[in-house]
Amino acid sequence: MARAPRRDPDRLNLPGRRRRSILPRVKVSSESFGNFAESFARFMGTAKFIAYMTVFVVLWVLFNVVGLFGFRWDPYPFILLNLFFSTQASYAAPLILLAQNRQEARDRVGLDQDRRQAAQSRADMDFLAREIASLRMSVGELATRDYLRAELRTELRSILAEMDDPDDPADEPNSRSDPEQRRGFGRPRSGD
Repeated sequence: MARAPRRDPDRLNLPGRRRRSILPRVKVSSESFGNFAESFARFMGTAKFIAYMTVFVVLWVLFNVVGLFGFRWDPYPFILLNLFFSTQASYAAPLILLAQNRQEARDRVGLDQDRRQAAQSRADMDFLAREIASLRMSVGELATRDYLRAELRTELRSILAEMDDPDDPADEPNSRSDPEQRRGFGRPRSGD
């Protein structure tokens, strides 16, 4: 019979029994808490927050120095007010840092997307530059407008010179070398 191995309490590589906690487990979505931190940090950076804090401090000092309505719970050194500000700062600093970290992560993702877009744009520009260079080389091999004009002028002059040449037998009306007669469009004129 095989026995189950005894667990040595000093060994940390073996899983132990799960202990139940006295406190209830609270599950908070990191996304919703992050949104709360960002909205809190955004509000603390506004003029409205500064105005509210100024009004709060002025009323605190007035109540405790003048003693309006008989209230004087925090005399002159305002230790309770100082404690309030310290508590506020101790909660605000981590929330602001969390909001900054989330913004940095968003910026990093945006920067990565911008880099990919820039690389794609660069590749597209390189491709287009190669295509334009190829087209320029191909166009260089084609006849240009000036070349065609010069060739057409030369041919036109040679045709006009042939038409003006009196020794050419094609100028005779009865000759079958007339282009219209060769095609059968024209008939030799009678009486010539």
